[in-house]
Amino acid sequence: MLTQTITRNSSQAVRVTRSVPANIVSLGSSIAMMGAVMPFARNVEIYGENETADYLYKVVSGVVRTYKLLSDGRRQIGSFYLPGDIFGLEFGGEHTSSAEAVADSKIHVIKRSAVVALAGRDKEIARQLWRMTATELQGAQDHIMLLVKTAKERVVGFLLEMAERNLGASEFDLPMSRQDIADYLGLTIETVSRTVKQLVNSGAIAVPTSRHIVLRSRGALNRMNA
Repeated sequence: MLTQTITRNSSQAVRVTRSVPANIVSLGSSIAMMGAVMPFARNVEIYGENETADYLYKVVSGVVRTYKLLSDGRRQIGSFYLPGDIFGLEFGGEHTSSAEAVADSKIHVIKRSAVVALAGRDKEIARQLWRMTATELQGAQDHIMLLVKTAKERVVGFLLEMAERNLGASEFDLPMSRQDIADYLGLTIETVSRTVKQLVNSGAIAVPTSRHIVLRSRGALNRMNA
């Protein structure tokens, strides 16, 4: 379905702008006219595990999660991608995880072969692709290290990460559910909720609504995450 849709739309010039740097290095304006922007509704799959990795993806709006289903049926979320982030990078020819839209999203879909061909002609694009791949690998390693920490350290680390990805803001909205957070941190939703309540009671954070977070004491949070 995705391949057929892209084939129909690939001849249309679609310009995508990026107002702020994301956690992954931009490929620059060279790819802005490549591919097409596609809408994905909440919880709709963008690609599945073991599918051929024919495309790269950039979040224009919304948020995306990548995940694997474990043998016991549990879901392990590997990453969240916010506007400006590029995902779908693979070392091999197949996707090692699945990707879904967390909320209604618009995704810039770019033919992988076109980006590879561009990198072959442009050394700077090639260097950026290499750096992007290295960033993805580092993110996966950091996530593994996160999963060996205590529940409080995992939740605090996640909140600090989301603050950083919101330009260091001390107040922000979480676009994902508590269940998503639990599956990302390798915890139960009850543990996540209990830990958030503990942080509220300690005065480190405030949670005016279920998804709105206020970091009241970044210093205390940093000490908890040390």
